[in-house]
Amino acid sequence: MLDLKTVLVVTFAIACLQAIAWTFVWLAWRHLYELRFLAAGLAAIALGLFLMIVRGMEPAAWSIVLANLVIKIGLVLLAEGLARFLGQPRYSWIGVSLLVFQLVTWTMAVTTDPGNVAIRIHLSTVFTVIMMSIMCLALLRDRTQPRLLRWITIGILVEYMVASIMQSVIEQGLPASVSAVVLADHNAWYLMQGALFQIAFFACVLFMVNTRLSTDLREKNEALSREIEERRRLETKLSASLEAERALREEQADFMRVVSHEFRTPLAIIRNATEMIRLVGHKSPEATRERIAGISEALNRLFSLINRFMSDDRENRFQPEPMTIGSLLLDVRLHFRMTNQGERLNLTADDERTSLLADPEMLTTIIINLIDNALKYSPPDQPVDVDVRRRDGDLVIQVRDRGIGIPVGELHKIGRRFFRASNATARGGTGLGLYTSRKLLAYHGGTLKLVANEDRGMTATASLPLPAAEAARPHTDHVTA
Repeated sequence: MLDLKTVLVVTFAIACLQAIAWTFVWLAWRHLYELRFLAAGLAAIALGLFLMIVRGMEPAAWSIVLANLVIKIGLVLLAEGLARFLGQPRYSWIGVSLLVFQLVTWTMAVTTDPGNVAIRIHLSTVFTVIMMSIMCLALLRDRTQPRLLRWITIGILVEYMVASIMQSVIEQGLPASVSAVVLADHNAWYLMQGALFQIAFFACVLFMVNTRLSTDLREKNEALSREIEERRRLETKLSASLEAERALREEQADFMRVVSHEFRTPLAIIRNATEMIRLVGHKSPEATRERIAGISEALNRLFSLINRFMSDDRENRFQPEPMTIGSLLLDVRLHFRMTNQGERLNLTADDERTSLLADPEMLTTIIINLIDNALKYSPPDQPVDVDVRRRDGDLVIQVRDRGIGIPVGELHKIGRRFFRASNATARGGTGLGLYTSRKLLAYHGGTLKLVANEDRGMTATASLPLPAAEAARPHTDHVTA
């Protein structure tokens, strides 16, 4: 035998505790705003049960209608909250229509036939079945929750609908003696079913909230991982851009240093020529004319360096054109004759008619730098041998000196920017001559190698490819200059 009062108190306590629990869960995770509807629905059910508990043995008609209407409002809020939580259509208009229908029909029932409890039970059953069917439909459509959990929740809802229908059947069809055994008081057994339903439904929705939070956390972690990956990609891209910008600036600075270094060569010619004019110009008009021609040539080269290498147009820095070994060596001879060092050079070429495609200014600068280096670090009475010949499709220029050489441990560092061997500090220099030669050879697809001689001194070997037609042409007798 079930006591109605006891069942009402137990059910009321359960509804209150669950309303409080959902309120705290919502306060902890404000983005799950749908939990407010669950808390409000359970609070409305608790309020309706409280009105049933406090009413007397002979309640007024309005009290009966109000208590049951408040409970039905709670059920509508539960359906609304579940649909919102699952992101499904809410059908709020159905809930509102049923509430209006409930108010009208219950008011008529308690007014016209207060003792007929069965009609009110039948109306409640219709209301419950429709609202819980809407909840089942939302669960069937949902794909965010685990399938097993959705089907368990649907089973709980179906069980409660079946219990409601059974109550209506019992009230309608069983004899009074059987009804009295099953129900010690009207609706006690049904209310107990409601209490059990609240507990089971609370557990299911709690698991759904846990699944939702886990999914949200996983999505946030994935979004964070994507953001980190994107930031890394952007950082890599930015680093590459900065590195490219740094390389461009470094290249520009390199050219400025190289050009500044190369200015010394024509300026040295000009200085030497003007000094000779000052000393012997009045005695030798021929020597004066030659020196003035040398000054003109040096100035032309100086202006060419300024116009080409200090320009922002990088593509115009390298200007290859057909030329012969003879014209190249002629420029080199003139340069060192103007600096009074021509007598120390032994220039040989296997064929001065050998043609190549090169930038005359750059190639002349390369050879002059190599010879300048050899002259600088060789004793004044020692010659420098320059040999130009074809070899395996390449033009090979060898500059051999008999100077101080390079320490074996530092040989791999020679040619780096600003590096000077430890035994060269007593002589002036910037450490840019060989570095410049390597840079300019790179434009021609050439290379520069430094090898120590067996006796003393060094041999610098510059190689650059010849045109295919020239590489296939037979050699002729060499020419010595």
